[in-house]
Amino acid sequence: MAAAIASSLIRQKRQARESNSEKVATNKRRTSPNKDPRSLCERHIFNVFSKVRFCSGKKRPELLAPPPQPGRRSIFQPQLKGIVTRLFSEQGFYLQMQPDGAISGNKDENSDYTLFNLIPVGLRVVAIQGVKAGLYMAMNAEGFLYTSDVFTAECKFKESVFENYYVIYSSTLYRQHESGRAWFLGLNKDGVIMKGNRVKKTKPCSHFVPRPIEGDKPTNLNTHTHTHICVCVYCLFL
Repeated sequence: MAAAIASSLIRQKRQARESNSEKVATNKRRTSPNKDPRSLCERHIFNVFSKVRFCSGKKRPELLAPPPQPGRRSIFQPQLKGIVTRLFSEQGFYLQMQPDGAISGNKDENSDYTLFNLIPVGLRVVAIQGVKAGLYMAMNAEGFLYTSDVFTAECKFKESVFENYYVIYSSTLYRQHESGRAWFLGLNKDGVIMKGNRVKKTKPCSHFVPRPIEGDKPTNLNTHTHTHICVCVYCLFL
């Protein structure tokens, strides 16, 4: 009798274990086959974007730059608009650029050599290009002004309005190492161009008044810049 009871208890335990194992297997089968913990909505969005990516798998053709030109540092030349103007110094001279690239002052208001294209190349940054010479004004690491037939970083000048409403132009690349004072474009009392590190913004030699040419339309020019933020202060003088 006792053996029969023990055998019955063993059989019931075995059946209970088998029943539990079947339930565990059933629960495992109910889970997602890919075991993805994301919600149904997330999986649906992922599938939609996957289809979009597959449909747009074809690459767009790349824009190729024009072939390099001899004697040029850069081949990227977007078209920018320059404002034709004359720069009148508080010293009584008009800034001029002669065909050979010489920069100086001239009191002849009607001279074609005093015409410049002021080209916005950044936020309050301009390039100064002689209309007749077609050259860019630049300042080197020693503070000397020179002219360049291609646009470089040394051709960028920061344009600021001084407290007396004159405009001052400073190099964006070079300044005094110790004090941090900027180097400015300037003419002395004899109309001779000055070294940028000897020009102070509080002196008349650095003060200019841009006088845009009335009736002239902006001219399309070639430069080597990528950012075209056209911010000018010439409305103060119109």
